[in-house]
Amino acid sequence: MTKRNGFNKETFILSVDVGTTSIRCHIYDKEAQIRGSCITKVVPLYPEVGHVEMDPDALWTGFITVVKGAVQVANIHMSQIEALGISTQRATFTTWDRRTGVPFHNFISWQDQRAADLVKSWNRSCTLKVIHGAMKVVYLVTRQKRSLAASSLFFSTQHVTFRLVWALTHYKQVRQAVAEGNCCFGTIDTWLLFKLTNGRIHATDYSNASATGIFDTYQMCWSGMLCSLVSLPLSILPKVENTGHDFGCTDTSIFGFPIPIMSVMADQQAAMFGECCFDVGDVKITMGTGTFMNINTGSKPHTSVAGLYPLVGWKIGSEVVYLAEGNAADTGTAIKWAQELELFSDVQDTSAMAYSVSDSNGVCFVPSFSGLQAPLNDPKACASFMGLKPSTTKSHLVRAILESVAFRNKQLYELMLRETHIPITKIRVDGGVSSNDFVMQLTASLFGRKVTRPKHREMSCLGAAFVAGLGAGFWRTREELKKLHNTDDVFLPRGPLNNGCSTPNGEYNPVLQSWERALRRSMNWYKP
Repeated sequence: MTKRNGFNKETFILSVDVGTTSIRCHIYDKEAQIRGSCITKVVPLYPEVGHVEMDPDALWTGFITVVKGAVQVANIHMSQIEALGISTQRATFTTWDRRTGVPFHNFISWQDQRAADLVKSWNRSCTLKVIHGAMKVVYLVTRQKRSLAASSLFFSTQHVTFRLVWALTHYKQVRQAVAEGNCCFGTIDTWLLFKLTNGRIHATDYSNASATGIFDTYQMCWSGMLCSLVSLPLSILPKVENTGHDFGCTDTSIFGFPIPIMSVMADQQAAMFGECCFDVGDVKITMGTGTFMNINTGSKPHTSVAGLYPLVGWKIGSEVVYLAEGNAADTGTAIKWAQELELFSDVQDTSAMAYSVSDSNGVCFVPSFSGLQAPLNDPKACASFMGLKPSTTKSHLVRAILESVAFRNKQLYELMLRETHIPITKIRVDGGVSSNDFVMQLTASLFGRKVTRPKHREMSCLGAAFVAGLGAGFWRTREELKKLHNTDDVFLPRGPLNNGCSTPNGEYNPVLQSWERALRRSMNWYKP
């Protein structure tokens, strides 16, 4: 029991996760049990081919709806909420008028490809080649990892950088507001903070900032050099605060009672915290709309030459924890697409369908609706089925899709092992696709490692709640959080492993090789 507002009553932590396909709110008690929940869908907009947007007003309305709905389901009063934690999808942004709070355009999603040609042009530019060469020389002289990172820098459409350059180029009112000093830039977390505090707070946290591509994780600040290089105005960027920070209270007019906002966190980093991956070598795999594989690299950012991205996991007090991340963009997207094609009616049936056939009958699926990320890094790759035959059935197609998810997991895992040289301590998997036993078992067998799946698979919400709860004194220590963590299922490698690539269903090396051939043939499909 906690005394708040002069009364002894049970208090709770409220957490909201704004994802790519949904906004969900959970209310947690001291045992981290969910006492009330509410969810609403996020409706993506596709104004043009390759453009993916979201309506800012719809996101705001959805946020308010799920908070009020969860409180109602829990049958509690807003005054019993001790703190609010917010987790959001990363690198989805908008810009708005600093005075009125009115957005200049829709949110431009992390999945959006409108800047693909711009990214490709910059990655091939003489300017970037000169920077690479200069930074290699600097690294040879100074041995600073920051210089080594800059020497292998390549841009991606998933980062904010060139989508923001595109917006500044194409929206006259944004340029005008920048010139007048009235333009605010923000990812979803920043927009929500601005709205929740009635325009008082224009801020983000280190985990969200580090995922934009505009942030220097070595210096822990916005990159003035990059902004100067691509002509992005530093004046529009929000202040960067700790992940566990008192951001102020929600405006009383919104919920009828002020709620302290005690954490703002990027979704993948929040999932890492929710999985209690606090130690160096802990690995978290989230399989949702995309797959995101993160490894805890400790107090120093990882310098990658093959596409792993160094992120700030969280900054709480003086402690900074860094992660290295690899991702595949179209995991859940591919499964949802297959459902819309009526390859199956219920996603829960897909595991049984995959197990109903001994193999995929030579069919390979390339899951690249949004291009291919590390280690191939090709935004122009296309999604495709290869090896179709008259004998191919729906079950073969479904199995090929699920296999492709596990194969991409293996690619990212091997890249992580090669690049970081950090001994893996544990592997935890969450996200909607992790409910698929076929994908989980094949992933464990391909890794040759035990993987665990938690009881609650919405770890982003739990992670933001944990950070907010620690900040509010609701929970005291991380050891206390570990004791609250429940593991549901454990998946162990099966069969006599051959380089970690065999299962009882047969030798997977030839299948993997065929799939990798299919990947290469799908690359550079879309021409400028």
